[in-house]
Amino acid sequence: MAQRQQKSPSGKPRLTAQDWADAALAAIAEGGLAAVAVEPLAKRLGTTKGSFYWHFSNRDALIEAALERWAETNTEEMITGVEAEPDPGQRVRRLFADAIRSAASDPLEVTLLATAAHPQVASAMRRVTERRVEYVAKLFADLGFPAPEAHRRGLLAYTVYLGHAQLAHAVPSVLPAEGEFGAYLDEALDVLMMR
Repeated sequence: MAQRQQKSPSGKPRLTAQDWADAALAAIAEGGLAAVAVEPLAKRLGTTKGSFYWHFSNRDALIEAALERWAETNTEEMITGVEAEPDPGQRVRRLFADAIRSAASDPLEVTLLATAAHPQVASAMRRVTERRVEYVAKLFADLGFPAPEAHRRGLLAYTVYLGHAQLAHAVPSVLPAEGEFGAYLDEALDVLMMR
């Protein structure tokens, strides 16, 4: 849930823990976990380290908040948006298209995957991956696939997404151009939904 910024006695907006978490996510996307350092983030936010310590006891707490924010914005908000679509087949299509486009334009997902051995990232990655695969499996179940098969297809769809995200950052030239994306998406979904 979004937090409303309040004004400090000096008239400047007071930063929230969410502001810090968002800044930490931006830093992770740019430079990995090593980029999450209090002083550079304070400078980026135009504040002091005191603001950080008002919200967090240490760097690990900030990383945890950033990872929770990632799960919220890149998973739960996307699921909420997709659920507005009444047709199950269109929900699958919209989720796949939105997720692939988002991961291709934002290096955060790939950066987090590269640091998945870090205990905090590993824990968050496990929770997010389980939630995502569970949701995609539900979409396939809504299309009429039996539960075990829906789960397999959900896992396959998720691995296709991760592969596409990785390629989008490592070797984008091998992926279809924007004008060809619709046909590419249709073919991938035809394979995933084939009975």
